[in-house]
Amino acid sequence: MIYTVTFNPAIDYIAGTTDFKKNEINRAISEKVLAGGKGINVSIVLKNLGIESIALGFIAGFTGNEIKRRIEEIGIKTDFVYIPDKFSRINVKLQSKIDDKVVEETAINGEGPKILDKDVDEIMNKLEKIQKDDFIVLAGSVSRNMKDDIYEKICSKVKEKGTKIVADATGKLLVNILKHKPFLIKPNKKELEEIFQKEIRTNEEVVEYARRLQEMGAENVLISMDKDGAILITKDKKMLYGEAPKGKVVNSVGSGDSMVAGFITGYINHQDYDRALKLGIAAGSASAFSKGLATKEEIMIQLSNIEEGEKK
Repeated sequence: MIYTVTFNPAIDYIAGTTDFKKNEINRAISEKVLAGGKGINVSIVLKNLGIESIALGFIAGFTGNEIKRRIEEIGIKTDFVYIPDKFSRINVKLQSKIDDKVVEETAINGEGPKILDKDVDEIMNKLEKIQKDDFIVLAGSVSRNMKDDIYEKICSKVKEKGTKIVADATGKLLVNILKHKPFLIKPNKKELEEIFQKEIRTNEEVVEYARRLQEMGAENVLISMDKDGAILITKDKKMLYGEAPKGKVVNSVGSGDSMVAGFITGYINHQDYDRALKLGIAAGSASAFSKGLATKEEIMIQLSNIEEGEKK
């Protein structure tokens, strides 16, 4: 089984206008409401690819109930910790559009509920069910009122069970869990630069610093580089590079989460790093080229484009 963890999920409300003006009433020409959060995104794309998962995390109030309802409505199992105080975040995105193309975007992200020690204890108890060779995906940041050692606590608890840890996080959250030898980490190029405080200009430098993360404990290191594809340093020290298919980027939100879901699916189905890398790139690209998270059909089209490109 795959477990995804989203510590601060949200309802994303996205409204589009033709010409957004400050200090005036603006009329929406488009509206969208989504259940948001990096771990939730991973679960959704896994579901689209035919892989079951269980979504964990913290939800609160009426928005938390709506997040849970929306996820379960599409067939994803959940096991959230419910917090009666306040409510889960509402993130508002205001988009100014010309000919249906977003030219400007302003976002207001909500704060979310206060997470107490007893709430953390409850989610730790839920991890008792995780078995050997299960996957746990730790994605995104933690709430501002949470202690930043929560990733380490989870990794310490599940690693002794033989669980495969997948982490898509930034800065200290990521670096501090490397000692637990996660199965996969997926920083992007910018996050790699932030970790090492170094401007990275070439693929050779990407490989150099990815190998450093591997030396620090990660088994497999996947570096996403947007239109430049992705580089994977495998557990057996091989370097694999995958080109990204060409296409028009419509929405970059969720593309990294989609890459994680595609990689896990490829690995589970084929036990092959090359296939996992290609499916990861295909899933990330498919989501970037669509208005929402990619469907299986969209992902398979991009996978085919990648394979056709390799033949040329």
